[in-house]
Amino acid sequence: MSEPSGILIKGGQVVNDDCSVISDVYMENGKIVEVGLDLRIPGGARVIDATDKLVMPGGIDTHTHMELEFMGTRAVDDFYIGTKAALAGGTTMILDFVIPEKGKSLLEAYDCWRSKADPKVCCDYSLHVAVTWWSDQVKKEMQTLAEEKGVNSFKMFMAYKDVFMLKDSELYAAFSHCKEAGAIAQVHAENGDLIAEGAKKMLSLGITGPEGHELCRPEEVEAEATQRAITIAHAVNCPLYVVHVMSKSAAKVVSNARRDGRVVFGEPIAAALGTDGTHCWHKDWAHAAGFVMGPPLRPDPSTPGYLMDLLAKRISAKTHHQAVDYNIFEGMECHGVPVVTISRGKVVYEEGRLTVPAGHGRFIHRKPFSEYVYKRIRQRDQVGKPTAVERKPYEGKVISV
Repeated sequence: MSEPSGILIKGGQVVNDDCSVISDVYMENGKIVEVGLDLRIPGGARVIDATDKLVMPGGIDTHTHMELEFMGTRAVDDFYIGTKAALAGGTTMILDFVIPEKGKSLLEAYDCWRSKADPKVCCDYSLHVAVTWWSDQVKKEMQTLAEEKGVNSFKMFMAYKDVFMLKDSELYAAFSHCKEAGAIAQVHAENGDLIAEGAKKMLSLGITGPEGHELCRPEEVEAEATQRAITIAHAVNCPLYVVHVMSKSAAKVVSNARRDGRVVFGEPIAAALGTDGTHCWHKDWAHAAGFVMGPPLRPDPSTPGYLMDLLAKRISAKTHHQAVDYNIFEGMECHGVPVVTISRGKVVYEEGRLTVPAGHGRFIHRKPFSEYVYKRIRQRDQVGKPTAVERKPYEGKVISV
């Protein structure tokens, strides 16, 4: 049986970034071609009744780690399972991270990630690339990635000392080159030196459980690194994206910088919004370990509790679509869940069933000098350019030292 030539979503509340209206949406050949009431459509189109439901753009998950190999482990969600789970949650695009080993080629790592992802992805995807070391080779490869490979964001680590961590001078160089290439600089913002010392202290005290993870990297080390990254980015007028902001103090740093006109973005993640770090002190080691991440979840439960009051299908490892066997949101109830997900003009999730093959998704090339971000950068370049003071030449005595 052939698929319908088009899809009409009828009578839903269309929610966009600029408006929310009752409307019909008609799409054909993978694209939305008309939005309005009582649309006239060709025969043979499929009609989806969206009465009393929201019609929203597919979600974009900007921070995933499919099949990531790290410290002797490998993420259990691969690009097939992970992107199927994304579609089941109404997410139609993910951005994963290429993380080269220290000293290894960024381009080779990019090619490796593409070869893993392209045959498996069920939704569209793009890639960030991590800068885990600095050299002229890295600088050239960043330029190639931005100009030819569809990458316009590069991630630098301020943590993981002796593994991925860059020094301030290297951050300055990397941020400067992001600016030249028209890319967005991303940072994992934690003070790696203080974390290393904190870890030594915890081990000397015999604290080896999951609680030690939070104790050796308190939120001050996140807030300090966030402020430092913003300062370095401001020095070269580079747009900055702080990944996984996990604490109130780091969030305040980002908020204050944005209020001061800095081009900086803070990324909230579901874990920080939906749960807290008190679980790291749970008596069951396996339960506590399930909540370990970096930066860590903070043991202040007030913000997640407030946010969860606004949300709600009961969440469980028994029913989610990921490969992991533990869900840190176990038992929480949600007010809204996706009923139908459409990707590339096809219904890919409906009535709890995924109907999409591996490879349905496509790699999305992202262009350098994104107008949304770089319009502000160009304005700041114009008004913030330092100028010398014009003076008459100095004619006094000069003493050579």
